[in-house]
Amino acid sequence: MKVFAIAVFYKSEPNAILLNGSFDLQSFSFFQRNSVRQFMVFTGKLIIDRSPIPNRTTVKEQGYLCHVYIRADCLSGLVVTDEEYPSRVAHNLLSKVLEDFSAKVPPAVWKVDREPEHIDYNGLDSFLARYQDPRTADAMTRVQEELDETKIILHNTIQAVLERGEKLDDLVERSEEFYNTLTINWVWNGIVKNVQRLVQ
Repeated sequence: MKVFAIAVFYKSEPNAILLNGSFDLQSFSFFQRNSVRQFMVFTGKLIIDRSPIPNRTTVKEQGYLCHVYIRADCLSGLVVTDEEYPSRVAHNLLSKVLEDFSAKVPPAVWKVDREPEHIDYNGLDSFLARYQDPRTADAMTRVQEELDETKIILHNTIQAVLERGEKLDDLVERSEEFYNTLTINWVWNGIVKNVQRLVQ
């Protein structure tokens, strides 16, 4: 599971404007990184341009998942992940990123008609690093994994109890056979003693 990119856009007419972005492209060769970055930004702009306001969507493109969230104020976010990354966690990340961005950067700076020179916001790098492992970043994922582990342990325990129950059934059956054998022997010994008394 991997997050490759987090980007913040402003959905303006006619095209979305990239405001800020953070990319983790270490898994690509050095010569591919710029092309991959451009592909991710282009795909994000395209999805945002073609989506209504407000909207949450996930689009699969060339083996990657592009998660997009467009708010009512046209502030938009993009998270690019691999196919294994949970969509719920990615959309939760988008909500947090856009909330943090809008709290730290005033709307007058990002409600623009062209790409700004520089926006002083560096929170995307920390989000990108923290959300690489969804289990540590998201409480729901962590709880779900703990539930899955508990379910496995409980299943194994029930299986062991059932196996012990079968062994107990075998012991009960053997004890009944032993009791029946003892009863027959006791009755037989009583008959033999009575016959011996009569014979004497």
